[in-house]
Amino acid sequence: MSSRKTHRLHDPLEPLILVIRNQRVILDADLAKLYGVPTKRFNEAFKRNQQRFPDDFAFQLTTIEFNNLRSQFATSSVQATGSAEVVQRWSQSVTTSHGGRRYLPWAFTEHGAVMAANILRSERAVHMSVFVVRAFVRLREQVTANQAILKRLAEIDRALLDHDSSLLDLYEKLLPLLQPPPDPPTRRIGFHSKGKS
Repeated sequence: MSSRKTHRLHDPLEPLILVIRNQRVILDADLAKLYGVPTKRFNEAFKRNQQRFPDDFAFQLTTIEFNNLRSQFATSSVQATGSAEVVQRWSQSVTTSHGGRRYLPWAFTEHGAVMAANILRSERAVHMSVFVVRAFVRLREQVTANQAILKRLAEIDRALLDHDSSLLDLYEKLLPLLQPPPDPPTRRIGFHSKGKS
């Protein structure tokens, strides 16, 4: 294996998984690194076997998607992760020693990542594909859990609004009872004629 740095098994794979076109994907450079092959070799194997990758397995990013991904990663993701290693990984995957990528990256869905491991036919690729699939599954579980939490919070919010309106109605009904009683009429001292007040 070359001296290039490979992904360690204890490192989480979830930061490598991005959402593009409403699909969870992993980029070609990241898969190549995980599978322990140079990106160039990975893409050569992919192009030789491209008929195995329908659009729901792999797609090439457009220039706009690629530029948006670069700008998003350079701002929000760097601040969110705070990891210099992630920043370094990203900068290496979007540029080459010649100042930039010569092609737009390919994005692989969960099924595409497994298929890529099969076409590489290396022991490391097959071994790492299990970790990639598990990372996709963990993300799916997190999304499902988050949706359940959001649904429960919406139910609580509705209940609180109902309670608020009920409490407001009760307050409005009790308000007259909470007012101090009016002062009783006082008798005026002296003689008063009935016709004049």
